[in-house]
Amino acid sequence: MARFSRDELQQFRGATLPDLVADPLRLLFVGINPGLWTAAVGTHFARPGNRFWPAMYRAGITEAPVDASDGLTDDQRAELARAGIGITNICPVATARADELSRQQLADGGERLREFVRHHRPTVVAVLGVTAFRDAFGRRSTAIGPQEDRFEGAELWVLPNPSGLNAHETVDSLATWYRQAAEAAGVPIHRPQMR
Repeated sequence: MARFSRDELQQFRGATLPDLVADPLRLLFVGINPGLWTAAVGTHFARPGNRFWPAMYRAGITEAPVDASDGLTDDQRAELARAGIGITNICPVATARADELSRQQLADGGERLREFVRHHRPTVVAVLGVTAFRDAFGRRSTAIGPQEDRFEGAELWVLPNPSGLNAHETVDSLATWYRQAAEAAGVPIHRPQMR
């Protein structure tokens, strides 16, 4: 695993990360914004302790466990593309913590996300972070789970943030949500039941 000092990570503040886009795009996961570690290794949700990749495996979305702390391999990226999975962020700029973003940055990111979804036309959009979703779209009453309204033509799910700072969720609870969203999107599941 890569090792970065605090000063080395600070060099990635404000950096952006390329979106991961499959064609066709079945399931689009949307993070809040890249963290500094994520920006440093060029892979979404890469910080050690983030539960996104363990939950993806537990849900049966990835065939094998993924340690993204050094970045994804070409084979791992190809597996995601074959499954129709993409990853983007509401706000594209890296910060140490998502709570460093202003409401205006989130609102601007919400408009960026709308354009992205109109262009790439995913089947399901899964936003990972209910508070960020509320701030980005001004929808204070949004609850976790599938939403009644469509999002630029896509089925919309608002799911918990996989950050280790979110103490309300576990890998298992995240995996349950991710699997449900993946099944709704038609993503192939590798294991019939979660362990």
